[in-house]
Amino acid sequence: MARYTGPVCRLCRRERTKLFLKGERCFTLKCPVAENSDRQKRAFPPGMHGRDRQRQGSEYLGQLREKQKARRIYGLLEQQFRNLYEEASRRPGMTGTNLLQFLELRLDNVAYRAGWGASRAQARQFVRHGHVTVNGKRVTIPSYRVRPGEVVALKPITRENAFVKRNQDMLDRTVPGWLETGENGFAVTIRVVPQREQIDESIKEQLIVELYSK
Repeated sequence: MARYTGPVCRLCRRERTKLFLKGERCFTLKCPVAENSDRQKRAFPPGMHGRDRQRQGSEYLGQLREKQKARRIYGLLEQQFRNLYEEASRRPGMTGTNLLQFLELRLDNVAYRAGWGASRAQARQFVRHGHVTVNGKRVTIPSYRVRPGEVVALKPITRENAFVKRNQDMLDRTVPGWLETGENGFAVTIRVVPQREQIDESIKEQLIVELYSK
């Protein structure tokens, strides 16, 4: 399966904001876009022309950057993101909100929101390796869309994993209100479809809709 395998900190530098792609490191001063970072001198877009990209961009550039930011936060490739948008546009309601709901209801994102993975990439790896179950059945598809009432849990043997324990102990992450925790934090139940105010990602979804509507 195709996926991005390059350095992830350069993605945050390109979007000039924290995308939280590297887990615990993103909360330290080693993050190049963190305030008072010891690497603040590199807080500009990557590449030989990075410093030249500080000027004001066009309307299209703003829309493109917002789409790229959302795509990179959730770890999707371009065609995957496009397909998800087209499905969201066919669904009744606001297209931008539908898109964010589809992204939040991905199984790998639920595993991340539950606090099992330090990043969405690590949570995705847990899913692919068969450590996550849905209603007691193993599901290895990160893009699987959970539904209200379903129970997502870690397999009993995985609950003893050192990475999982460290993430639950060290990460200061609150489980969102549309999830209900159980089994000492090793299982979550999907209570409802998340509403826009329950999605804390700083994404301007209307700009993405405007971009794809052209």
